[in-house]
Amino acid sequence: MNGVAARAGEARGPRARLGLHGRLLAMAYALALFGLLLTGAVLLLVVLAPLVLAALGLGQFFKYQLNHGLAFDGQDARDVLALLLGLACCRFVLPAALLATRRLAMLTRRLSARWCGVPIAAAYAPAPVPAWAGSRRLGYQQRMSWLLSDVSTWRDLLWLAVNLVTGWVLLLAPVTLVGVGVIAFLVPGSVIVPGMGTASRWVPPPAFPGNTPSVLLVIGVALVALGLGTAPVALRGYGGLARLVLAPSREADLARRVEQLAQTRRETLDTGAAELRRIERDLHDGAQARLVAMGLTLDAAGRLIDTDPAAARALLYEARDASARALAELRDLVRGIHPPVLADRGLADAIRALALDSPLRVQVTGPLDGRLPAPVESAGYFAVSELLANVAKHSGAGAAAVDLRHSSGSLRIIVSDDGAGGADPSRGTGLQGVARRVAAFDGVLVVSSPAGGPTVINLEVPCELS
Repeated sequence: MNGVAARAGEARGPRARLGLHGRLLAMAYALALFGLLLTGAVLLLVVLAPLVLAALGLGQFFKYQLNHGLAFDGQDARDVLALLLGLACCRFVLPAALLATRRLAMLTRRLSARWCGVPIAAAYAPAPVPAWAGSRRLGYQQRMSWLLSDVSTWRDLLWLAVNLVTGWVLLLAPVTLVGVGVIAFLVPGSVIVPGMGTASRWVPPPAFPGNTPSVLLVIGVALVALGLGTAPVALRGYGGLARLVLAPSREADLARRVEQLAQTRRETLDTGAAELRRIERDLHDGAQARLVAMGLTLDAAGRLIDTDPAAARALLYEARDASARALAELRDLVRGIHPPVLADRGLADAIRALALDSPLRVQVTGPLDGRLPAPVESAGYFAVSELLANVAKHSGAGAAAVDLRHSSGSLRIIVSDDGAGGADPSRGTGLQGVARRVAAFDGVLVVSSPAGGPTVINLEVPCELS
């Protein structure tokens, strides 16, 4: 799911923190993003250097040959060496540099959503399957064909250039205003004292008429206030510039959306078909078999009721017990399809009932002030059920917590535990099944599970409360 967690950090941008602390934090974010800008400049140089070196070596070689004939001398050797060095860098350095550029662009997208409040989608072409059977890595030709044929690769490179030319202005303008206001005006204004000309020798005041301490202090405060006031705006403008360059085109976004919907539709149909097969198997092997056995028992009791009433009574008791077991199995089956407590009392109470049946200590917080759409409630219930089952089976945790919230038009569920961590969706089908379940509703699943714990799993599904 490319760009799948962009929405999660949207609400944490600087627009939600307009106090002094938020403005200072915006300046710190700007300096951190400037560090990424410098990293991008180095990457852009690494990407362009092999191409330029190979082109210059080849051009100089042919130019020297045209001017001096076919004689081979030291100049030819230097040109050939430059050409070979450029080709070697293209072979071994360029693919790694392009992949590093992609990672830097993805980091920029995440930080733009988290720090700037501007989420940026991603639409990268999936990596092809290696041509050689049993190989885990792509060959050079496959890798370069995949990278260079992807429009997003060229968009990432364009962002490195645009960021180097324009982005630094948005990032450093507020910091520069604050720095100039403090160093050039506030410091000299605070040390200038009449009759003490040497007091300001370390930071001389600006040379303009009327540069009295009060004037310098006023100008310094104004510059500092202007820098702090424009820091969140400039940071958000930087995020807008990044989205302008990095966001996929409307056509690419629609194609990605259609592909995602087609994939979730296939997965939903497959999941539904598998669920129907499970229900059919459970009915056939469970309740149906017990009902057939109960019918045979009742038939035998009917034949014995006149000749052996005691045996008939025992068979009737056996039939009664079989009917009770069949009813319990049918109730379990119905509960697995759609729990009655979910239909009657909603998602929050259904998850509390689920927590009571868990072998762990599960704390459920965050009541929902309304009812969700029935399909979303069902998806959220079974997702939490699967996650708690995974916690009980695999994490070694003693306690878990489930937090329910509805904000900004989305249902947010956080399931955490104090287990050993190390949960990885790519290594098992449980988390993948949960991700597929919520993806059918345009939802996302984000897993944070470092080795040693704790594990925190965030679910977010767009929906409205009734």
